[in-house]
Amino acid sequence: MPSASASSRAGANKAPAIVWFRDDLRLADQPALAQAAASGLPLICVWIHDPHACGERPAGGAARWWRHESLRAFEASLAARGGRLLLLQGREAATLDALVTETGAQAVYWNRRYGLAQREADRALKISLRERGVSVESFNGQLLKEPWTVLNQSGAPFQVFGAYWRACLRMGDPPQPKGEPERMIFQSLPARVTQRASKLDALGLAPRAPDWSGGLRAVWPAGEQAALERLRAFLATGLDAYAGERDEPGDAATSRLSPYLAVGAISPRQVWAALKAAQHAHGRGSARRAASAEKFASELGWREFCHYQRFHYVDLATRNLRPAFDAMPWRKDAAGLKAWQRGLTGYPLVDAGMRELWHTGWMHNRVRMVVASFLSKHLLVDWRAGESWFWDTLVDADPASNPANWQWVAGSGVDAAPYFRIFNPVLQGQKFDPRGAYVRHWVPELAGLPDALVHQPWKSGAQQLEAAGVRLGKTYPEPVVEHELARRRALEAYAQTGSARGLGASRQGPKQSAKQRAKQDGKA
Repeated sequence: MPSASASSRAGANKAPAIVWFRDDLRLADQPALAQAAASGLPLICVWIHDPHACGERPAGGAARWWRHESLRAFEASLAARGGRLLLLQGREAATLDALVTETGAQAVYWNRRYGLAQREADRALKISLRERGVSVESFNGQLLKEPWTVLNQSGAPFQVFGAYWRACLRMGDPPQPKGEPERMIFQSLPARVTQRASKLDALGLAPRAPDWSGGLRAVWPAGEQAALERLRAFLATGLDAYAGERDEPGDAATSRLSPYLAVGAISPRQVWAALKAAQHAHGRGSARRAASAEKFASELGWREFCHYQRFHYVDLATRNLRPAFDAMPWRKDAAGLKAWQRGLTGYPLVDAGMRELWHTGWMHNRVRMVVASFLSKHLLVDWRAGESWFWDTLVDADPASNPANWQWVAGSGVDAAPYFRIFNPVLQGQKFDPRGAYVRHWVPELAGLPDALVHQPWKSGAQQLEAAGVRLGKTYPEPVVEHELARRRALEAYAQTGSARGLGASRQGPKQSAKQRAKQDGKA
């Protein structure tokens, strides 16, 4: 374990370096922190609370709670090394600029962000600081491959995940993750800075009246060590079964690392390196382990692909990537949307997923696809309404993965699920939750039904319902829509859009080549 060190006599005579933390709340494999520590300068570690930073939409309730808990854990990690996380509130650029002036900082380090507005803001800030003689460096702390480095043979962005991921794999493994800096010197802060510093509780990230976070807190321990422990446990006990059991929501077969990746408590490079090590821990490993490792790696790749889309396509959360979908005849169905949000659609697998989400801030990936398909195809409610609900209720809400996945399911995005793929929630439940364990846990009013009926209670006889204590329409709702009717209606609606058409130029962001954007954005 690296030794803790406070500001030294030698370091106290040097102008400090600022490390600006964003979605990278960890000490290990933290390129900006590592480079700042290697400079030998005394460090000021800062996190700036700006709810509307760079025009980004404010984080949802569950993500704010998770950020609060993650910041608390990160504060403790820095304190254990003799440091402090300075919490400031205000507009990002103005607040950082003022901090540079007040502390006389000679260098600023950060890890890059990939939204267009974020890149532009970081680039402008970098230019401004450099004009003042301040050294500014930025790094990749969030992705395996930065988006401008992976292009097709025409120099354009990939639109199909398989081709994109094969190109990534041909580029070789990402750099090996590094541990915590061996030595860090921390700068004592002047009074004018500490006087305007905020306490974590004053940021208003955590709910208070009422505090609805009890279910989230019971499931998600925050911080870097919790993330590493979860990764180790998954690789030790869950990896071998991952490929075969990952789609079964009743089993704990997935890593559940997405919330930690979202706040940067762990890096994708750390996950990648640990996966490779686990894969080859016993020689070449079993065929089962190899298949599972390949599948898990591709899930990391899918996360990369979502960030890739966010980089290359503007307004991912608000505009259809396929312009044909602008003609989609979405239905205004407030009652159906509310039933979906509350887990009262009458389809047990859908309802179980939505209740899991509300209680824990997370939902199993297979079920996410089913509930998203149900909203956008069974109910024909605009995918953006579902994306917005997920944004507010997921602890792993991510500005790339959340909208990209919703567009994929709805059919409006790149490499989208075919429009005619309309998940049957009954068949999905019977296939992936055949014993009904997942449904019985989250929809306990159906627990007394036999396995054959727990995913379709409306097919139960009167005596079976009575024996199970189920009164359809009373203790559990009738289906809000009949599946075959919904399927036909959805196919008719999709036919109106000409859904087979591809991505249009109007959805491809600024009219610059990928190489031009790389020059401008690659070092922001």
